[in-house]
Amino acid sequence: MAVKNTEEVKAIARYIRISPFKVRRVLDQIRGRSYREALIILEFMPYRACEPVLNVLRSAVANAEHNANLDPAKLVVSQAFADQGPALKRFRPRAQGRAYKIRKPTCHITVAVAELNDK
Repeated sequence: MAVKNTEEVKAIARYIRISPFKVRRVLDQIRGRSYREALIILEFMPYRACEPVLNVLRSAVANAEHNANLDPAKLVVSQAFADQGPALKRFRPRAQGRAYKIRKPTCHITVAVAELNDK
C-alpha cells in the first residue's frame, strides 16, 4: 500500500485522561488501515480508549475533507501515536496519618490520514 506523504492531514487531542499505554493498544489496530476499516474496528473494540481515538480519527478526516479537499473514501491512517501528557497528582489517605501518592496519567493522541496512491 503506497501512501502519498505530500497530503498528510492530522488531528491532535490533548490532555485525554487515560494512560497512553492503553491508547497505544487501540492505535496499533488501526494504523495503516483505511478510514472505513478503522471506523468498524473502533466501533466494536471493547476498550474505553476507543471513544477518544474515534473522535480524533473523525476530526482528522474532517480536516482532510474541508481543508485539503481529499476524498474520505480514499483516506488511510498513515500515522497514529499517543504521547504521554502531564500526570495529575493526587493523594490517597492511608493508615496512621500517612498519604500515598496517586498519579493519574494523561496523553496526547495524534492521528494522521493520507490519501491512498492509485497505481
